[in-house]
Amino acid sequence: MKKRMGLLLSLIILVMLLSGCTEINEDITSESEGIWNEFFVYPLSWLIINTSNLVGENYGLGLIIVTLLIRLAILPLMIKQTKNTKAMQALQPEMEELRKKYSSKDQATQQKLQQEMMQLFQKHNVNPLAGCFPLLIQMPILIAFYHAIMRTPEIGEHNFLWFDLGARDPFFILPLIAGVTTFLQQKIMMVGVANTQPQMQMMLWLMPIMIIIFAVSLPSALSLYWVVGNIFMIVQTLVIKGPDLRSRAETGKAGGSK
Repeated sequence: MKKRMGLLLSLIILVMLLSGCTEINEDITSESEGIWNEFFVYPLSWLIINTSNLVGENYGLGLIIVTLLIRLAILPLMIKQTKNTKAMQALQPEMEELRKKYSSKDQATQQKLQQEMMQLFQKHNVNPLAGCFPLLIQMPILIAFYHAIMRTPEIGEHNFLWFDLGARDPFFILPLIAGVTTFLQQKIMMVGVANTQPQMQMMLWLMPIMIIIFAVSLPSALSLYWVVGNIFMIVQTLVIKGPDLRSRAETGKAGGSK
């Protein structure tokens, strides 16, 4: 958990360096300079504009389609990350036994612990770092998509359903949906995870609250992106973890019938 949080922090710093401290309210165009703008943000902005034009200049629908396309593109990475997490979770009992066996904090004992851990991973063909690689690819794409939404002026000139894409939701319905779907997504992902750490429990509530706070003040286009992405992630997680969820439900029923 600590390693993953450290990796995520390093990745955010890297993306900030790539972006060259670009202002979020600076419009993105084909003339925008810098690696971040030319190879990440502008291509996504171009895709949003052209997709929206294909569906009758409906930028709300275009944004939904592009969001789904992006999620489908990184789906193999998400599946790989989920499977690796599941494999690591299955090894937790054996890893805990090794930690108890080599509980001493001296350097020799800790080296022996690391050797035993690596042998355990090799035995079960599990790479402890494999779950981090998909994250390295996903995060720049998703952050660039966020920049594309915020910096494409055409989006702000259109409306969708009851709200203007360039303004905040006047009824705060979309921010609330974004918060609720964020909570549901995280809750479903945590199902079947044994020994859930306090940090994860805290994030389960903290993330939805932060999303709502941000969504209330940011353009509705971004809230729409969050809602569609969350719904996609919920469906994806239900499909991937379906057998585990059914097994857990059957175990609960069996326990309740005794």
